[in-house]
Amino acid sequence: MKVPAQRAQPNGSPLLLALDDMFTPRGLEQLLDLRSGSVPASLWENALHRPLAEFLARPSKEFRARLVQWGYVLGGGVGIAPVELALSVEALHAGSLVVDDIQDGSQERRGAPALHLQHGVARALNAGNWLYFWPQVLLDSLDVAPAIKLRLLKLLGMTQLRAHYGQALDLSVDVTQLPRKDVEPAVQASTQLKTGALVELAAGLGAAAAGAPENVMRSVSRFGRSLGVGLQMLDDLGSICTAARRAKAEEDLGLGRLTWPWAWLAEDLDDAAFAALQATGAKVRAGQHLASDLAAEMAARVKANGRARAGHHLRRSLMELSAHVGAPPVLKQLEKEIERLQASYG
Repeated sequence: MKVPAQRAQPNGSPLLLALDDMFTPRGLEQLLDLRSGSVPASLWENALHRPLAEFLARPSKEFRARLVQWGYVLGGGVGIAPVELALSVEALHAGSLVVDDIQDGSQERRGAPALHLQHGVARALNAGNWLYFWPQVLLDSLDVAPAIKLRLLKLLGMTQLRAHYGQALDLSVDVTQLPRKDVEPAVQASTQLKTGALVELAAGLGAAAAGAPENVMRSVSRFGRSLGVGLQMLDDLGSICTAARRAKAEEDLGLGRLTWPWAWLAEDLDDAAFAALQATGAKVRAGQHLASDLAAEMAARVKANGRARAGHHLRRSLMELSAHVGAPPVLKQLEKEIERLQASYG
């Protein structure tokens, strides 16, 4: 499946154009090995295409797509990276959001009701899973050397597997019941395997498509993973500190999720103080204490040093990358993008 260069469609993003191409009669016939027109187009539209198109049309930062291009340049690529690389990352990320929202019982995503509230759990789950599988088709369509294609597909498969390990931790561990010494390692692992793995994939796909040497691949991929961890720190902190995003913090607290404010407080507080905070968290989970009050308490404790910690982590990530790849102009672009992202999290 080749992504069309142009399509006469208003406001059509490359991701939506590629999705449309999958649901043309020719696209369905080639992929599904069904006789053209054997299933009315309206059935496919209702079953899968419309829910996907509605979700993918919602606004997103598309940072991972830009990181693909920077990874491509750092890997030695010239010009513009194949668009299928960025589309693969954006599709996989979107799929993870749909499934996360189902598992968390979330009400909203990207400024609209969560997909499972619009189309039901069963159809939303099917659509989210479809977005896990679509990147393989996108990458397989690339006109690159077989060795590079194999490298790309391995990166994708490993990311999908690691992300499910991270999600398993996130869903099963109650931070209010976790020994204090285990909180930071659990948060670190969950973040690396979820957000970190997806950002690592974006940088790694770009470098791999450029044919980067193995040592450059490792450096670029590690930077991506570390960058993802730093951005999750900012996201978790912004949730408890920003009124507009407080609903997300209350959801996480109500579910006992592993977040960076818990990790930082596990390091900063003594055993008794942290146990008292966990006891309050347990009451929130039981509906005996307001999540908003706990969020405010945690925000007061971590707001200043949380931003400092996240900022230090991001600066160190960039410095470690520079130590391995030198100081190409693209690093300045990355530095500016990181500064912009830091400001966007509030």
